[in-house]
Amino acid sequence: QAQLEESGGRLVQPGESLRLACALSGRAFSGLNWAWFRQAPGKEREFVAALWRRTNTYYADSVKGRFTVSKNDAASTVYLQMNSIKPEDTAVYYCSAGAGTILSSVRRPVGYNYWGQGTQVTVSS
Repeated sequence: QAQLEESGGRLVQPGESLRLACALSGRAFSGLNWAWFRQAPGKEREFVAALWRRTNTYYADSVKGRFTVSKNDAASTVYLQMNSIKPEDTAVYYCSAGAGTILSSVRRPVGYNYWGQGTQVTVSS
């Protein structure tokens, strides 16, 4: 059974940088598509970034140019580099992985089979 474990969330100040990590265990890393979603208090889970078919990246407009999704195959880990963090980035960040994610589902939770428990990112001065 595949398991995802996020790490790296913490309290940061506006303008700082942060890198989240998501480690996979229990199945092969290759062939999976990846995404980060986030959920702020009182709001629905929203798409943040995705890495589809190894090299194609997608970002929400709200994070484009500030966040970068990447992966390390050897470490079975996916990262979300967050730069120029804003207070509105405060949320629980979830890592997800999907086998066979189709393009129309890249930005949707339904496109992913496996989910982590989430890591809290709080942006406050």
